[in-house]
Amino acid sequence: MFEYELHQIRSAELILEAEQYRRTREVRRARREAAHASTVTARSASGVPAASGESERDAEERPPRERIRRPRFPRAV
Repeated sequence: MFEYELHQIRSAELILEAEQYRRTREVRRARREAAHASTVTARSASGVPAASGESERDAEERPPRERIRRPRFPRAV
């Protein structure tokens, strides 16, 4: 009976942990969407075209991103 009770307790702990993880994931997603919405609103107010509705020509005329990603140097073996 002792093992069964430990199993019940551990299952309850795992369920609570999963719920907390799900809630934090939803909060992060909501914050990310809010930040994206504010960025899109700021862009539309400043006259910069949004990424979803722009044409290919508009995308080519914009300057590249500030940080250029470069491949890492190969490691010496």
